[in-house]
Amino acid sequence: MGKAVEITRLDRSAAELRALAVKTEDGDVVRRLLGIALLLDGWSRGEAATASGMDRQTLCDWVHRYNLSGVAGLATASRSGRPPGLNEEQMAELKDIVIQGPDPEKDGVVRWRCVDLRVKIAAHFAVTYHKRSVARLLRKLDLTRLQPRPYHPKKDAAAQEAFKKTSPAW
Repeated sequence: MGKAVEITRLDRSAAELRALAVKTEDGDVVRRLLGIALLLDGWSRGEAATASGMDRQTLCDWVHRYNLSGVAGLATASRSGRPPGLNEEQMAELKDIVIQGPDPEKDGVVRWRCVDLRVKIAAHFAVTYHKRSVARLLRKLDLTRLQPRPYHPKKDAAAQEAFKKTSPAW
């Protein structure tokens, strides 16, 4: 049997912690509150941890955080995560690039695909993305991967209209 965990913050009783758990929407915080309430009721650390759905050591760690910061210390801390590869200005510039479309002579393509944009982003911004991540960037910019059918850059619109007028109607 493990050593009893000492709860030094006694400003709330077990009943008050349970009442607070009823009002709390975060399920993880509710489990932690109920685990601490069970310890205040005199349960052993192992029994309280099992009833709360966690390990004995995990409950002990949460008790230490509760002793330091109170109920606010039981919330899961936010994590910073990996910073985005492109900042807001670069994202706006990328949106302009996509909307303007590629230059066939310069870019070597007649329409943007994710793999083509991946190469353009790497050359222009010096950031490497996977083609699926490029699709995610496009969704974030309220754009779609689907593009209209490409047209030949040397097409003659007047010749097309003349052909339509002279061709027989079916």
